Amino acid sequence: MSDFTKMLFDSLDKRIMNLSPAVKKEYKKMYVAYKLDTNFVDIVFQKQRLRISVNMKFPDIIDPNDICRDITGIGRWGNGDVELFMEDKDQLDQIMEIVKQSFDAQGE
Repeated sequence: MSDFTKMLFDSLDKRIMNLSPAVKKEYKKMYVAYKLDTNFVDIVFQKQRLRISVNMKFPDIIDPNDICRDITGIGRWGNGDVELFMEDKDQLDQIMEIVKQSFDAQGE
């Protein structure tokens, strides 16, 4: 993992863990999972970015910035039908808007 992707991960990790004391983080072989009862978001490290899988159905996501991709039926590491990428720290707030939707859906 490059210093750059580690910096992206550290900033995103802190925000996800701050959602609730109930959030659990698990390091898997290919990704990092964040869960309440089940995973609500998974992060896969790539060379210059993070690939984020959100555990929701694509039609249920509210994506005003058009940063999500529908991966329904496409095999990938992670859970859910929604994929997005973090390539810059400036994207943190937009990404957290999406992650929080999945977190809130799990918490219901």
